[in-house]
Amino acid sequence: MKNCVVIPVYNSPYIREVVVDVLSCGYEVIVVDDGSDMSIGIEDLDAHLVTHKTNMGKGEAILSGAKAAKQLGYKSFVTVDADKQHISSEISKLTDAYEDDFIIIGNRNFEDKNVPKSSIFGRKFSNFWVNLETFKKLKDTQSGFRIYPVSILDLKTKNRRFDFEIEVLVLHCSRGGRVREVDVKCYYPPIAERISHFDKVKDNMRLSNIHTKLVIQRFFLLRGFLWN
Repeated sequence: MKNCVVIPVYNSPYIREVVVDVLSCGYEVIVVDDGSDMSIGIEDLDAHLVTHKTNMGKGEAILSGAKAAKQLGYKSFVTVDADKQHISSEISKLTDAYEDDFIIIGNRNFEDKNVPKSSIFGRKFSNFWVNLETFKKLKDTQSGFRIYPVSILDLKTKNRRFDFEIEVLVLHCSRGGRVREVDVKCYYPPIAERISHFDKVKDNMRLSNIHTKLVIQRFFLLRGFLWN
């Protein structure tokens, strides 16, 4: 069976280009339009379209994509961002590494001169906390270039924006699921071409909150294990 690629999108001028590129590599595509204010213009392409009437967050879009993938008969799916950062020819590195019930993360090469300093810091910050929360040594916990098993639908995730990608990793590991990383190339456009819907105030607060909750949960789980 062909592999399935889910592309969450919110107001990206590059979505058509991204979809065409993924389709050219032979993958079945599910686009989740998360309440965009602009037409995404892919109606004539051979892709499945799921539409949210309002913006519900990247996490909710990924879950909608997971449901659509499951309905199509897939047991896993790849996530690709709509900003051209992820290179379609690199998807095969993820699919080649996949095993049942794994989350595969594309560990991005950050040596490109256009990589924002905020992304470099954010990745280090996120890695520190997720490694503490999962007892694993992961290198790119903020990468949205991943393979998920559709079984993430069974996880009791509560967060639906950028914090979802952290929470789903930790909860997946907590239930005994496994994570693997593979090195991938990625593209960072010049500042003038770059798009991001990450709110430096609100989303950083959300990330701080989720890390606080997950560390507390891990502490009580570990304490209960030691006491028993």
